[in-house]
Amino acid sequence: MTQAPEKIIDTDVLLQRKRRALARDIAGADFLMRRTEEDMADRLAAVSRRFERAATIFCGTPSVGETLLSSGKVGEVVQIEADEAFLGGRPGTVAPPGVIPLEPRSIDLAVSLLSLQDENDIPGMLVQIRRALKPDGLFLAAMAGAGTLAELRESLLAAEAEITGGASPRVLPFADVREAGALLQRAGFALPVTDVEPVTARYSTLFDLMADLRAMGATSVLSARSRRPATRRLFTRAAEIYAERFSDADGRIRATFSLIWISGWAPADSQQKPLKPGSAEVSLARILKPGGGE
Repeated sequence: MTQAPEKIIDTDVLLQRKRRALARDIAGADFLMRRTEEDMADRLAAVSRRFERAATIFCGTPSVGETLLSSGKVGEVVQIEADEAFLGGRPGTVAPPGVIPLEPRSIDLAVSLLSLQDENDIPGMLVQIRRALKPDGLFLAAMAGAGTLAELRESLLAAEAEITGGASPRVLPFADVREAGALLQRAGFALPVTDVEPVTARYSTLFDLMADLRAMGATSVLSARSRRPATRRLFTRAAEIYAERFSDADGRIRATFSLIWISGWAPADSQQKPLKPGSAEVSLARILKPGGGE
């Protein structure tokens, strides 16, 4: 019997905070999504093919689909969201978090931006996406990875340890780029590629960073988070530590968002395959001999 994955994320609280952030609609709070959409368009521009049917998966905004359509690389977009509010009044499909309601081999392109890190079962999601892709279909995603908000994590932990003698988790545990690549292979994707793009934002204080995170709906949704309200003293001390350790010469603090880009293709007979062991026409030993390559 397969054991259910541990629920690290409280999905009910996650959706509640995402809906609240959407309703507040604070100008500039989507800076990270806008940048990621631009990067997505650049990456698709380098792919020499057109995708007739694409799906955007739990991106939380219709703008991802709009960017795909305006790229000229996509014919039709299906938007899948966990709440009707995220469809933005456009046609789409609402599904429970972690469930992709697509028929097998029904899409040519699947895109997920800044949402995989909020999934309790990333391997299961990737398997569903691979099954929904037609042979030689492409999966392209960006997710927050290891190093994201590392400065905030360190400052909060140090402040809480100093004040209470202990610490509770307040920032998500993020996967690193090697783990992301391994997950793609485990899910059955061919030709997996991963890379990291660090993005640094600067703020006047920790409180300004926290305000941006609230505006993104990106505050802590850990199931293991402390249910006790954090005190003003904790955040004040964390802000002092943050400024001491992670400020620039002008006094502004840095916040790192480490974005992992992952891509993989649904297996197809037409794809390039690695050579079988022993099938090379020239031995490595011969090449490495002086003059052996001549």
